[in-house]
Amino acid sequence: MDAALTVTLLNLAYQGLVLALVVLGLGVVFGMLGVMNMAHGEFLMIGAYCAVAAQNAGVPILWGAALAILVCGALGWLTHYALIRQLRDRPFDTLLATWGLSILLRKLVELFYGRGYQNVEPPVSGSVPLLGVEYPAYRLLLMAFIIVLFAALVLWYWRSPAGARLRAMIGNPILAQAVGLDTNRLACVAFMCGVISAGIAGALLAPMVRVEPGMGLDYLLSSFFVLVVGGLGSLLGLAAGTGIVSGAQVLFATLFDQTSGYLAVLGISILFLWLKPDGLVSRR
Repeated sequence: MDAALTVTLLNLAYQGLVLALVVLGLGVVFGMLGVMNMAHGEFLMIGAYCAVAAQNAGVPILWGAALAILVCGALGWLTHYALIRQLRDRPFDTLLATWGLSILLRKLVELFYGRGYQNVEPPVSGSVPLLGVEYPAYRLLLMAFIIVLFAALVLWYWRSPAGARLRAMIGNPILAQAVGLDTNRLACVAFMCGVISAGIAGALLAPMVRVEPGMGLDYLLSSFFVLVVGGLGSLLGLAAGTGIVSGAQVLFATLFDQTSGYLAVLGISILFLWLKPDGLVSRR
């Protein structure tokens, strides 16, 4: 296989898996609860700054992921308790409330770290030979982690009692509450899982991107495009949307330039909103 084609395919796999990890948190919250969390990108940004804090403290960068779980878990619980629980049945109000929260979180980070870029050193440096080319070792580790994470998530969702309770809440919340399920608690857990997922994504991606307070907006837009194309409420829809969006972006960016990649994704999203507003796979 040609070396350039191999690198392109590896980059496509990397971009798709990373995008799936980024979208996961928003997909959980939007697909399960019907809440458009406009602060999703900021929770990811906070996860990235947890990696920065770990590096500044001189501890291994993986401690940044652990810190992101604690910080984003606490923020997720507080956000659900103070905002989502009160406004969950009013979608436009939750959108405005989480948008205001995103601004607040961004300004708080600017207060402590300023507006400048932060760089995080990857825990694993160098490249490894794969399919006749040299590819960054950290990218390969990150790809393997995402695959394992999604496999574990699918097993947990379909095999565990907690997953069964979540499916019951999504399918018929009134009936689930009638048989004794605490739907408010389940909704809080689902929202916290979505926020924690965003924080973990930010911490793991920090060594590969420039960390700054405004970084969350791009990830929010990319996540929204994936949900528009793939649909809500299923991992299959998330996978389909991720494949189309990341594939189009990498293809057009390779053939033309990065701006063309963004325009291609925007055009595809507009077509889906017009012709198939429920996406390819939707279970809501």
